[in-house]
Amino acid sequence: MENQLVWKDVFNIGIKIIDDEHQRLFMIINKLFALKEEEKRSRKVCQEGIKYFKEHALKHFEAEERYMELIAYEGIDVHKRLHRDFRENSLPALERELEREDYSPAAVDHFLAVCAGWLIGHTLTEDKAIAGEKRSRWAELLPEEELKAMKKVIIKLLEDMFRLKAQVISDSYSGEEFGESVYYRLVYGRKEDDEKWEILLALEDRILLSTIGKLMGTKSDKLDIILLNAARYMECQLVRRVMEHYPSISSYEMMEEDFLTYEQFREIFEKKQPQVSLLFDTNEGYFSYCVIAPHLPEGGIGEKYFIEKEKQEKKKILVVDDSSTTRLGMELLLAENYDVSEVSSGAAAIRAITLERPDLVLLDYEMPVCDGRHVLEMLRAEKEFSDIPVIFLTSRDDQESVKNVLSLNADGYLLKYLKPADIKKRIDGYFSRKEA
Repeated sequence: MENQLVWKDVFNIGIKIIDDEHQRLFMIINKLFALKEEEKRSRKVCQEGIKYFKEHALKHFEAEERYMELIAYEGIDVHKRLHRDFRENSLPALERELEREDYSPAAVDHFLAVCAGWLIGHTLTEDKAIAGEKRSRWAELLPEEELKAMKKVIIKLLEDMFRLKAQVISDSYSGEEFGESVYYRLVYGRKEDDEKWEILLALEDRILLSTIGKLMGTKSDKLDIILLNAARYMECQLVRRVMEHYPSISSYEMMEEDFLTYEQFREIFEKKQPQVSLLFDTNEGYFSYCVIAPHLPEGGIGEKYFIEKEKQEKKKILVVDDSSTTRLGMELLLAENYDVSEVSSGAAAIRAITLERPDLVLLDYEMPVCDGRHVLEMLRAEKEFSDIPVIFLTSRDDQESVKNVLSLNADGYLLKYLKPADIKKRIDGYFSRKEA
């Protein structure tokens, strides 16, 4: 069988209750690999198998954390952080992909490959650190607040430069392979000192084909030398724009750059400890952004600067309307003062909100298939989205229509035929009242 995890003695950490659980997780993943290759497998069987793996993995995390507390393991906070990252970010993102792809063989294979890679890497480093055999690979990660700030910057830049709606699925990506990808390394520094930023990027081929390739009119589903050079240029621009957010290093110059094979990329992770190691899901594929700069934990990277920057960021408004004229009009009216995105249907609105939470939704009340009422009901039914402000857009001002709109627990309504200046004034007023 092509995909199988073979349990080897090197995976034993010498703590029986943990070793036994690791072997059981290996066995479950192998059964899922075997199930994936069965021609007559059902979606339901796959769902149940993956659900079983998830439940078992989460129970194992709890048991492992109890053991660490029992022995007063000094690295427990970092270890819990890794568990939380996998539980709250990686697994939900992989499950969303399975649903989106209707449990296709490719999606199941991706789920298993990422889980298997994470399990092996975590066992060989973090779990061995519990037994004192190794030092945690993530001991020198930046503080969570600074990582949070960097994530926001990268997500915004991915949208601005590539039109990609990204979300973080791991704060501790350990270099595992996640598909046919391009691996790129850049080193920035100054001649007068030894402080350097070594930046590692990995992008799935399909991201490049669906963004840069589409812009260049590429017909092939394979990368060529022209597209690779265009990708290299865009990656350099992305890194430079990230660094511009850090006054202390904005003057650094590029000293080295090269494409890597996956083996070279992986070798760097095995030898060095990253301070930033983020994995993003863009819906077009996975993207990783990693920084190796051992001096960073001592001086930080400007958290206060980011806090000030965050205050200056524009509020995000999502316009949902099946009329392209209305969407364009709203974007032209609001773009100077707000970060405006727009979609043409209720289903697209839910996807957009899942990827990036807006500060306000301007929602057309009357749309085909999934109208404003249905969208609002779905948002209010989800705890994560229940408090997102929604203002209805409507063309009707008769008493009955207004009564129907207000009964839906929206934050207000706007009549589409109002003068643009009046619409803008009401939206500005809404945010002013909210901040007050």
